[in-house]
Amino acid sequence: MPFSIRKIGDTTVPAVGFGCMNLSISASSAADPPPPEDNSLAVLSRAAELGTTFWDTSDAYGPSSHNEKLIGRWLAENPGLRSKIFLCTKFGFKLKPSPTSPIGYEMGIDCSPEHVRTAVNASLDRLGVDTIDLVYAHRVDPFVPIEHTVAAMAELVHAGKVRYIGLSECSATTLRRAYKIHPIAAIQMEFSPWALDLEDPQIGILTAARELDVKIVTYSPLGRGWLTNAKIEKWEDLEPFVGKIRMSVHPRFSREAFEGNLRLKRGLEEMAKEKGVSVGQLTLAWVLSQGDDFIAIPGTKTLKYLEDNAGAREVDFTAEDEAQVRSILKATGGAQGARYSEAFLKACFGDTPALEE
Repeated sequence: MPFSIRKIGDTTVPAVGFGCMNLSISASSAADPPPPEDNSLAVLSRAAELGTTFWDTSDAYGPSSHNEKLIGRWLAENPGLRSKIFLCTKFGFKLKPSPTSPIGYEMGIDCSPEHVRTAVNASLDRLGVDTIDLVYAHRVDPFVPIEHTVAAMAELVHAGKVRYIGLSECSATTLRRAYKIHPIAAIQMEFSPWALDLEDPQIGILTAARELDVKIVTYSPLGRGWLTNAKIEKWEDLEPFVGKIRMSVHPRFSREAFEGNLRLKRGLEEMAKEKGVSVGQLTLAWVLSQGDDFIAIPGTKTLKYLEDNAGAREVDFTAEDEAQVRSILKATGGAQGARYSEAFLKACFGDTPALEE
C-alpha cells in the first residue's frame, strides 16, 4: 500500500488526517474563546484542497460541542464536498464546568446504551449529516460492560447512521471483548516518539489490534506540539506556548521533565535538518513507518502547519531512518514524565466491568 494512503474497512483514507480539536479549544485556559471561525473555516477548506480529508472531532471539543458545529457549518457551506470527507467523531465524555479545576471542568464518562444513542443523534444534528463515517467511544466506561456500549453502537450502524465504530484508549481485553459484539474498525491511541506506551508488550493493545486487523489512529503524533516548536530553548519559554491546561494535565511538561525532553527534541531536530525535512514531517513519517495500519491525525489551527503536515506523506522514509529515530530515543533516554496526570491516566487503556451472566 502506498505510504500516503490507508484503509478503514473498505474505504481508502489519507495516512495523514486532521485532528480538529485545536479549532475549538485553547491550551491556555478553558475560559478562552475558540479561534475566529473564519480562520478555522479557511483551515478546513485548505485541508480539503490538500487531500487531508480524514477529519477527527468530538462532542467534547469546545463549549457546547463547538467543534462539531464548526464542521457542520463548513459542510453546509460546501455540500458538494461531503463525500470527500471521512468524518470521525467521538462520544462518552461528560464535562461539567468547575471553577476549582485547573482545566476549568470536571470530566465524567458515560457510555451507557442510552447515552450512546442520544450523543450520536446529537452529533448527527450538529454536523448536519445523515451518516458519520467513524464513531468512537472517547473513553470506555468503567461502570458499563463494553458489550452494552458496542451493541448500542452496532444498532446505529444497522440504522445507517454510522458506517464504522471504534474505541479510544481501551485495553487489549476490552478491544477483544468489543470485537466479539461487532467489528471494531479502529482504535484511537496516543503515539509519537514522545509517547510509546502503545508498544508496551505488557499492555498488549498493539498486538490485539493487529490480531483483529484493527487500524491504529494516532492522536498527538507530534507530542502535543512539543516536538515541533523551535522557539522552546529554556523552561521559561514553555508556559506561553504550552498553556496552563496542558501543564496541569500533562506532567511531561513539568520543570522536572524539561531537560530530558529537550534532549529528545533536539535530537529529532538535528536528524530532520540532515534529512532536509521539517521535524514535524520527520515525526509523522516515523509514525506512518510503523505499518500500513497506522494513521496520524495531527492538529493545528494554522495553514502553515497544516500544509507542512500534509507534506509528510511524500517523505522518503527508510528503514534506516526509522532505526535512527529509535537510536535517538535510546541515546536521549526518551520521553520524561507521565503523559497524563494520575486522574486522566485512569481512563487510559481502560477496562470495563464483566458482562453480567
